[in-house]
Amino acid sequence: MEYVLTTDKLTKKYGHVAAASDIDIRIKRGEIYGLIGRNGAGKTTIMRVLSGLSTATSGSYTLFGKSGKDIKGEMHKVGVLIEAPGIFPNMNAVDNVRAKCIGLGVNKPKYAESLLELVGLADTGKKKVGSFSLGMRQRLGIALALAGDPELIILDEPINGLDPQGIVEVRNTLAALRDERKITIMISSHILEELGKLADSYGIINNGKLIDEFNKETLHSKSGKRTYIVTDSNKKALDLINGSGIVKAELSPDGARLILNEDLSPEKNIVRLLVNNNIFVKEVVAEEFSLEDYFLKVTGGGDTNG
Repeated sequence: MEYVLTTDKLTKKYGHVAAASDIDIRIKRGEIYGLIGRNGAGKTTIMRVLSGLSTATSGSYTLFGKSGKDIKGEMHKVGVLIEAPGIFPNMNAVDNVRAKCIGLGVNKPKYAESLLELVGLADTGKKKVGSFSLGMRQRLGIALALAGDPELIILDEPINGLDPQGIVEVRNTLAALRDERKITIMISSHILEELGKLADSYGIINNGKLIDEFNKETLHSKSGKRTYIVTDSNKKALDLINGSGIVKAELSPDGARLILNEDLSPEKNIVRLLVNNNIFVKEVVAEEFSLEDYFLKVTGGGDTNG
């Protein structure tokens, strides 16, 4: 298994305060890795260190198999979009990308145009970037991060503040970069529903520490399913289910429904049990836990913003 980026007890302190502590991350080549955490959890701090924009206090990391001083020679393979993209609002998109290319020493015919086509901005012509929508500016930021043909791009909150259409545009762009260009992407976002549709692996940061790391395939096994049941006698149904030894149930805080933290498979047919005991079943709804559900479960709930 080839890892593009790994960290070993990576720590960043500001004074005596650790913004990120003992972080161990593994990012495989060609995947989208979603970094999740509340505002101030340490996501941006980690990304700044890995992008070369800040220096770790302790610990280490590898980039494309290189470590220590050898990492400097690999940084040309990394594209970065942290905070707002650095754009010139009075210039058009092509000239913005050309300016970035000049700074990188890249001088290829139609290269800037090809990057804009890649992110869906090929038809913006002479329109000044200052009049772009937020979604268009974010996609331009991704194009700037792609200048120099990096193998890894690090994106901090690229869909923050976008309208639904802008979110879809950026999501599709990132999926295409992974699937068509085989670019590895590290992305942070507080919009967990979207990240759940996009990322292949995830790391959860809480209070500066990495508390879990998992891939899409194991998300279901970690979070499982749940079933909601509404009956004409929820308390009686609760006692009956928990006394059956089949599965455990609990009442919702308002007492309006029963919650079973797994699905009703045929061998665990709770509905039949209830009906056979003269309890009328009004509603049964089965749901899978989402990425946001799991995040709240392992962090103890609260705001995911940031």
